[in-house]
Formats: sequence, structure tokens, C-alpha cells
Amino acid sequence: MTRVLVVNHDIDLADEEVDSLRRRGYDVVECQGPIGAHCPILAGRTCELADWADVMVYDAWATGEPDGARDLIVGLRTHHPNVPIVLSAPGIEPDWIEIAGSHGVTPLVGAPVGARLTKAIEASLRPTAHEGAAAG
Repeated sequence: MTRVLVVNHDIDLADEEVDSLRRRGYDVVECQGPIGAHCPILAGRTCELADWADVMVYDAWATGEPDGARDLIVGLRTHHPNVPIVLSAPGIEPDWIEIAGSHGVTPLVGAPVGARLTKAIEASLRPTAHEGAAAG
């Protein structure tokens, strides 16, 4: 069973993501992220939940600010380079998102639930995902 860490600043949307993923057979843990709790990544440390996960689903606005979100993703890629990240942006995709290279993520623009979220997760888990494959 694929283990998914869900981090979203919007608690209601996070709950929808978690419910949707559990119905599809994923093992899911939800975290409030930097807005709701102390984030070890932003303190320069590894995250136990990220260590546990096979894939992370992060809200692009998890820190509440664009620069903080970019720093968070860089920290996640630095401390957990082998755990794929699906970066959800319910509105417009931020211009700082990298889909290739050492800070690469799989972007998901629009509602991060149901088949769209599953497709993005599966794309992120493919070996070529960090080399530029994106879900949409």
C-alpha cells in the first residue's frame, strides 16, 4: 500500500484529499504543515512524516507565503530527495515550481481530489517523474 503524506493549509480541503485517497486504497497521514505546527524542514532538519511517506502531497501555499513555500520545497528536496512530491495549486500554479532537476515536483493545478490526484501521485512515483513528467 502506498503511503501518502498530505499537507494543506486548508483543513477542509486536506480532509477531502485524505478521504479521497483512502477510498482509493492509499495509507494516508495528514499534517497541518508550517501554518499549523512547527515544521522541522524549515528549521533545517528532516521530517519523520516525510521519512515514512512514499509520496508527499503538498499545497503550494502550505506556508502561507510564496517565498516560504519555495523554501519549504527546497528543504524537502534537500532532506528527502527520494520522496516524490505532488505540489497542488488549486488556483494558479506559482511561477517558481520546478518539474525537473533536484527540486523537481509533479504539479497539480486545480482541485486536488479524486482521479486527478491519483493520476498525479502515480505520475510522481514513476522513475522519470523527477526528470520532467507532470500530471495535469
